[in-house]
Amino acid sequence: MATIKDVAEKAGLSITTVSRFLNNHPYISEDKREKILAAMKALDYEPSTAAQQMRGVKSQRIGVLISRITNPFFASLVDALESTARKNGYSVLIVQNHNSPGEEKNCLDLLKKKIIDGLILCAMESESHVIEEYEKYGPILLCNTGGEMTTLPVVRVDDRNATYHAIRYLMAKGYRRIAYATGGKFQQKGHGSRRNNGFLAAMNEMGLTVNERWLFREQHTYHDGQEIALQILQMMPEERPDAIFTGSDEVACGVIGTLTMNGMKIPEDLAVIGFDNLPVAEMLNIPLTTVSQPIVALGRISAEYMLALINGQQYKYDPAELKPELVIRQSA
Repeated sequence: MATIKDVAEKAGLSITTVSRFLNNHPYISEDKREKILAAMKALDYEPSTAAQQMRGVKSQRIGVLISRITNPFFASLVDALESTARKNGYSVLIVQNHNSPGEEKNCLDLLKKKIIDGLILCAMESESHVIEEYEKYGPILLCNTGGEMTTLPVVRVDDRNATYHAIRYLMAKGYRRIAYATGGKFQQKGHGSRRNNGFLAAMNEMGLTVNERWLFREQHTYHDGQEIALQILQMMPEERPDAIFTGSDEVACGVIGTLTMNGMKIPEDLAVIGFDNLPVAEMLNIPLTTVSQPIVALGRISAEYMLALINGQQYKYDPAELKPELVIRQSA
């Protein structure tokens, strides 16, 4: 295993200079930085792994992986996580994966290098077994993400049941031509699978078939919602769905905004249900019916659980604190 001395010799610099670089000293020239980085890469040198492990030194830092900080749900979740961590003497390092497994790997490497003491995954693109391999480097917690089959500790709301009841609510109102927008690929395992299974269970109970044209995959943003609306508008009136369940309020807002701008009436022409109950949901011209997630409790419990894992302690929480509910407004 390469040492700091090896890096210094490879870079043609003193050990003191390399040490200053590794400790983020501000007065290191760009030329020296490049030499040190090149030497570290050539030697596969990971500065903070072995020494800190042997000393048992903690970084007092928790990594939090999300998809996009611009998503209001994740912004609120991170705020709750950070608040709890800070009260316990920990800082939070936020990493965005932008729905990319590659960025997820970079975040997992932070745990391997001991840059963080533990990792909370709030978005997950890789298979569970890939993530589980990194548990040997430190605790990993899934927060409202991942499939059912995992050995990792999990904190989540019951979004399968929440989706099931939202679809049943639409059916009770007489809707049968139900569209579905998911952040994943509409598979029965992996990203979004719990919600998918809730949707399918409700459809199957009523003997309704899933129309492929009314399935919208990998939908995450307001713009994605606008694109869904444009696709619906391009359908003949008799071919359109009469309701849509979306995986986020952000997507639902995009659907409503574009449809109403093009003369469609909500919910008369299309009922819309979102997911999250963000503040914007009740600020729309047509207030949004949505599944409310207890975001603050979700963040607090996840942070408390991670701190317990870091300190080798047991932790239990009351699932009732994370019970979602359907908030009925005008859009459905």
